[in-house]
This record gives sequence, structure tokens and C-alpha cells, in this order.
Amino acid sequence: MKSGLSVTSRNFYATLKIFGQKTESNLNTLCENIIKARLRSNLLNGEPVAISKLKQVMWVSSGVVLGALIAVGTNVWADKETESVQQASNSIPLQELRAFVEVYERISTDYVDQVDDKQLLEGAISGMLSSLDPHSAYLPPVDAKEMEEHTRGEFGGLGMEVGMEDGFVKVISPIDDTPAQEAGMQAGDLIIKLGSEPVKGKTLSEAVKIMRGKPGTKLELTVVRKGEDAPLKVELTRAVIKVKSIKQRMLKDEIGYVRISQFQVRTGQDLLKAVDKLEQENGKPLAGLVLDLRNNPGGVLTAAVEVSDAFLNEGLIVYTEGRIRNSQMRFSAEDGDIMNGKPVVVLVNEGSASASEIVSGALQDQKRAIIAGRDTFGKGSVQTLMQLNNGAAMKMTTARYFTPSGRSIQAEGIVPDVEIDRLKVEKVEAKIERVKEKDLSGHLEGDEEKKVANGEKPSENEDGITEETAEILEKDFELSEAMRLVKTMILAQQLK
Repeated sequence: MKSGLSVTSRNFYATLKIFGQKTESNLNTLCENIIKARLRSNLLNGEPVAISKLKQVMWVSSGVVLGALIAVGTNVWADKETESVQQASNSIPLQELRAFVEVYERISTDYVDQVDDKQLLEGAISGMLSSLDPHSAYLPPVDAKEMEEHTRGEFGGLGMEVGMEDGFVKVISPIDDTPAQEAGMQAGDLIIKLGSEPVKGKTLSEAVKIMRGKPGTKLELTVVRKGEDAPLKVELTRAVIKVKSIKQRMLKDEIGYVRISQFQVRTGQDLLKAVDKLEQENGKPLAGLVLDLRNNPGGVLTAAVEVSDAFLNEGLIVYTEGRIRNSQMRFSAEDGDIMNGKPVVVLVNEGSASASEIVSGALQDQKRAIIAGRDTFGKGSVQTLMQLNNGAAMKMTTARYFTPSGRSIQAEGIVPDVEIDRLKVEKVEAKIERVKEKDLSGHLEGDEEKKVANGEKPSENEDGITEETAEILEKDFELSEAMRLVKTMILAQQLK
């Protein structure tokens, strides 16, 4: 059966000449031209035209224009002078656009329930973006606002960075001090059910909308985890997520520790403040530093550049390549290494993604730090948040990024210089305590014993660190190994 909304090839191509003019009024003119072309085509063929169809034709025209602009928009909107509008028009998939129009008409007239035109068109837009890759998405006005809040570091929900894989929600990494981390969610977990609702068939935006909610309310997740024989049930309590990007503490032997949980707009400045606080606590410059990027899902590109720059005096940090002019970027370091060449070890794991990989890749290629841990997530693409006229936004992959040596880590990840396996280490209590010098009767008093005898406060422990830090190092094998690496590098520098 011939579709009542088909547009002839000649009339359609004639209207596409207007693509070179990029104003909203011209978009409306294009819709009108398509309608006029359809009316002329019907009259020439002797077909009746139902006036009641005009509203529907207008909506379909908008959809056709949208589809066509997506097909050729990169060429036209990128403003590449070397490509003409005529060349772009020749590449338009006319048969697919006709199919789009036909599907729209069939849904409008034959679907079991009446569907709102706006819902249909938003679904078409969402489908176009989500079919590109797991990170591109259409964000309705409410979701667009929440995305803005996310980059500022405060939002409501469960507290984990997620993506889509094989139709399920995949945890990229849980965020520090959030319900997700406290419940034991892990990078790589696949969420197959949200409460009683299966995830399969939902878009990422729809799934995220379910995960967000009123603070204090609970949500049970059904999770498939590598190494587990059956799906796990994990109950989380929603909370207002306030992400503190930077944490710091002194370890021992004048080695500092900085944890970056996410790259936000102010992360670069906060890093400088954190190192300054550590040096004030230490009373002099640090001997070395552990930079912890484990389970850091990424964030703002410029923040990753600023963090990398903080440890480099010169050289390329990262560059990006894409199809549009704005995606061709290069970032280089300026003079000023906050550690003055002192040893730095960067801790990474499978939850370290995007901006975390930019930092670790830059410091690895520039021979400025040792990367320790496990292979990173492998997200080597850059997403741009583009505001739309209706208050919505589209998050779209616009470039791939490359490390200074030209490596693309997309789907590969950063391979650490020193691999640290995920191990659970338990302290073995000795059945028989060994006898030491201090246990012998009549032994010479040590400095600590003299302090106690004189009523002075003894050191916090024999390693000169707080009990809290000692407990963290005892439980966190990877951090303990990273600190040992820094100590080895310090000794190596001293022997030069």
C-alpha cells in the first residue's frame, strides 16, 4: 500500500538546498516547503489531500528534517568550507528517511493506544543518540539539569557512575562515601533489575531516573557480578550525593596520599591546596606522593589536564581528534611541578576511566610517575554536553583522546607499570610472641621509654603514623604496595 506521506525524490532534494542556511526560521521554511512539495505531488498525481493530515505532515516534516540534519549535520554545522551543501545532500539516505516517515505514520494511525507526537519524536531522537555508543544520550530538560548538578558535585541518587552494556546498566565505579560504595557495589557489576523492573529494554536515562529519588527511600538492585554463581540482591538507600573530589592524609616516612574520587571543575585547584596542607602537616616538602585514582569514573576534561599539569614542567598532556573543528584540541604542561621531581605513584584499577586515564596516561608517557594497580576501564572518548532550544540537552561523543605518545586507549585501557592483583590480606597473629631487647631485664632504656619515664607523650606508634592510617594501610593492600614503591623510588633517588 502506498504511504500517504511519501515525498518524491526530486521535490525532497529541492527542499534540502536550504540546509546551508542555519537559522530557526529556515527550519520552519523547510518544513513548509516539504508540505508544499507533498501537496504539489498529490495534485499532480490526482490524489485528494485531507486537511486534517496537515498537522501530522508538519510533525513528520520536522522528524524528516531532524533525521536529515543528523545525517548531514556534522558536515554542515561543522562549517567546513571545503564541503559543499550539494555534496552533503547527495549522501542523504532517502530510503531510510522514507521508512522513518512511514513508521511514524503507521504508529500514529495503527498503534493500539494513541501516542503523543512529542513522545514519538523524543523517542526518535533518543534512539538516534543511544544507538551511537553507550555514552551518547538525549537528556530531557529535567535530566539535563541533573547532569549540570553532577558536574558541580552535588546530586541525588545512589552514588555510582554507570553506562550501558548489552542492554543492562553497567557500573563503571561507585563514588566514595555514597550508598553504592557502602553497599559494596563494584566496578563491572551488571544491574539487571531495578526493584521489580527489568533493566532490559530501558534507555540509560530511564534507568538513571529510577535510581534517583527521594533521599531515605530504598531501592533493591539485582546484580550480576563476575565470580558469583547467581545474581546478587543489593539494597541501597537513596541519599543526597555530595561528592568531595579530593581527600588527603599523611602516610609515613614523609610520604603523602591524595585521593581523587572524581574530576570536577575545581579539582585542579583543590589538588594544589591538598598538597600544600600535607606539606604544612609534614613541616617540610613531601618526600613522595601516592595519587589514588582507583574507581574514579572521570569527569571534566580540563580538570584532568590541570591535575596532570601540576606534576609536569613541560610536554604534551593529551590531544583529541574528532570530525568537527572544536574537537581538535591539544593540551600542554606549563612550568611548575608541585612535587619538584619527587617520586609519584599513581594507583589505578578497572574502575579508573576517562579523565583518570588521561592523567595516568600523561604521567606514564612523560616518565613522571609509576602507574600501579590493574588495567583501567578503557574509555578513550570525549563527550560534549550540547544545550537544545527546548531546555533539553544531548550528550554526544565528539572526539577520541590520545596520550602524549599517540596511544588511543579506547576499549584497551592504561596498562600499569607495576601490576597489583586484587588480594585480601589478613594479619596473622603470632601464637608465641618473640622476645625482643626491650623484654630483657636490665636492658638499656630507649628514647620512647625515657619519654614515658619523664611523663612525656610517646609517639603515635613505632612507625610514626596515626592508628587510623596504620589500620588503613593494613586493610588496603594496594595502597600499602604503592607506598612501598614510593619508598623504593626515594631510596633510588638518594643513591644517584
